[in-house]
Amino acid sequence: MYQQIPDPLWGSLAWSALVAAVPLLTLFVLLGVFRMRAWLASLIGLALSIVVAVAAYGMPAGLALNSALEGAAFGLFPALWIVVNAIWIYQMTRASGHFDVLRRAFSRISDDQRIQGIIIAFSFGALLEALAGFGAPVAICSVMLVAVGLKPIKAATVALIANTAPVAYGAVALPVITLERVTGLPLDDLSAMTGRQVPVLALIVPLVLVVVLDGKRGLREAWPAALVCGATFAVAQYLMANFGAVQLTDIVAALASAAAVLLLVRLRGTRRTEPGPEPGGEPESAPVSKAGAGTGHGTSPVPANGGGATATLAATEQVVDAPAERVRSFAPYATIIALFSVVAIPAVADLLDTTTLSFPWPGLNVVDAAGEPLSLAEYKFDWLASSGTVLFVAGLLTIPVLRVPLRDAVRAYGETVGQLRTAGITVMAVLGLAYVMNMSGQTATLGLLLAGAGGAFAFLSPLLGWFGTAVTGSDTSANSLFGALQVSAAHGAGLDPILTASANTSGGVLGKMISPQNLAIGASAVGLAGREGVLFRKVLAASALFVPLMCILVYLQSTPVLSWMVP
Repeated sequence: MYQQIPDPLWGSLAWSALVAAVPLLTLFVLLGVFRMRAWLASLIGLALSIVVAVAAYGMPAGLALNSALEGAAFGLFPALWIVVNAIWIYQMTRASGHFDVLRRAFSRISDDQRIQGIIIAFSFGALLEALAGFGAPVAICSVMLVAVGLKPIKAATVALIANTAPVAYGAVALPVITLERVTGLPLDDLSAMTGRQVPVLALIVPLVLVVVLDGKRGLREAWPAALVCGATFAVAQYLMANFGAVQLTDIVAALASAAAVLLLVRLRGTRRTEPGPEPGGEPESAPVSKAGAGTGHGTSPVPANGGGATATLAATEQVVDAPAERVRSFAPYATIIALFSVVAIPAVADLLDTTTLSFPWPGLNVVDAAGEPLSLAEYKFDWLASSGTVLFVAGLLTIPVLRVPLRDAVRAYGETVGQLRTAGITVMAVLGLAYVMNMSGQTATLGLLLAGAGGAFAFLSPLLGWFGTAVTGSDTSANSLFGALQVSAAHGAGLDPILTASANTSGGVLGKMISPQNLAIGASAVGLAGREGVLFRKVLAASALFVPLMCILVYLQSTPVLSWMVP
C-alpha cells in the first residue's frame, strides 16, 4: 500500500511542485523547442516521471512501473481503439474513390475553403465531440479537411483548435456529469455556470480558425460566416446548458451553427479569391482560397502514407458526380452520427454499460493523502460501449455502402495499424506518464500549490483544468482529478464553489489542443506521425490566447463586475 504525500520534499509544497513539474515541462520543451519526435520525447517524459515518483515521492519502483502499465493500457484501449477505427473509415473512402467525391461535394456547398473549414472543423467536429469525444473529432475532421484541399499540417492544426468550445459538453456531457459526481454539487448549477463561460470561446474560435486558414485576409473576408457560426453556437449552447437537457447541449449547438452558416452562404453566396501568402511562411500548409479556384495551383493532398496522385482543385469543378455517389460519400459519416445518436439514448446506453468490465488494476494499491483509494486504480474495459467500437461497427457498415471489397477493407485496416505504430507508442507513453504523476501524487502537489493562492485562486482555477487536460488528454479526467480540489480551495478562499468547479471544466477544454495524446492523434490522422512538435508550436499560440481570456473571465465572475453571472 502506497499513500500519497503532497509535500514530500522537506515538507515544502513549492519545492515539491517544482520537482513534480519536471516530467511534463521536459516533454513540452522537447516537443516545442528541440522538435524531438513525440514518441521519444514521451518516453523520456515517462522515464522522468518514474524517477521523480521513486526518488522524490518515495513510491516503490514496482508500483510506479505498474502505474505506467495501467496508463499504457488505457492508451491502447480506448484511445488508440478510437483512432484506428476512425482512420480506417477514411482509408476505405480513399480506396473506393469517395474521398474525392466528398471533397467535390464540400466544394459545391461553398467554393471558399475557409467556409468549408468552419463547417467541418467547428460545426461537424462539435457534433462528433458531442456524440463521441475522446479523440474521434480530431481524427475524423483532420482527414475530412485534407479531403477538401488543406495540407496535412494545417488540417490537423485547424481540427485541434476547433476542438475546444464543445469539449465541456462532449461525449453527451460526460465532463460536466463527472464533475457533478466528484463534487456533489447540483448538475443544473454546474451546467449553467459552465454554459456562461465556454460560449465566450465559441464566439472567438471560428474567427481564429479563419485567421489560421488565410491570415488577415481570411479575417477580413470571411468574418461574417465565422461570426454567425460562433454566435449561433454560443447562443444555442448557453440556452441548452441553462434551460435544456445538458446531454443535448452540443448536439443542438452544432446543428444550429452549421444550419446558420449554410443559410448565410445561400443568401450571400461566396466570392472567388486568389490564393494568398501563407501566414508565417510555413511551407507545410496549403494556400487557402476556394476549393476549385480557376488558378490551377491548388491540390488535394492526402496523408503521407496515402499513396496515389493528387488531383488539381481546378479539375474539381469539371467533374460531375452522380447524386447517388455524393450520398454514398457522406454515408460513412452519417452512419457515425446515427450510431452515436442511438448509443446516446439513455436506455441503450444503460444496456451497453451492462457489458462493461470494471476491475481494480492488479497490484496497484494506492490511497490519497486522506487515505481514500484512488478511482484511477480501477480499469474500465467498455469493449461494447466504447466510442471505438461504435466506429468499428460504422466501418463494417461502410464496407457494403462504399462497395469496398472485403480484401481491400482488411488491407486498409492493416495499413492503418501500421501507420499508427509510432503514434501508439506516443499515446501509451503519455498516458503512462499521466498515470504515474497521478498515482504518485505529483499532480495533486501541483494542484494544491495553485489552490493555495487565496482570493487570486479565481484567476488561477481554470489553469488547474487546463493542466489536467493537457496531461491526460481528457476534460473528464481533469474533472476527476481536480474537481473536488476546486471545491475545497473555493471554500478556503471564500469563493463560490460552483464558479471554481465549473472553471475546471472550462479551463480544461483549452488544454486539449496541446495534449501530447491529441497532438499524436492529429498528426497520425493525416499521416505525419513524428511531426507532433510542429503541431504543438502551431496550436500553442491559440492556447496562449484563450487561457488568459478564460482566467480573466472567471476572475471577473468572482467579483461584483460579473458576479451576476453565477447561478
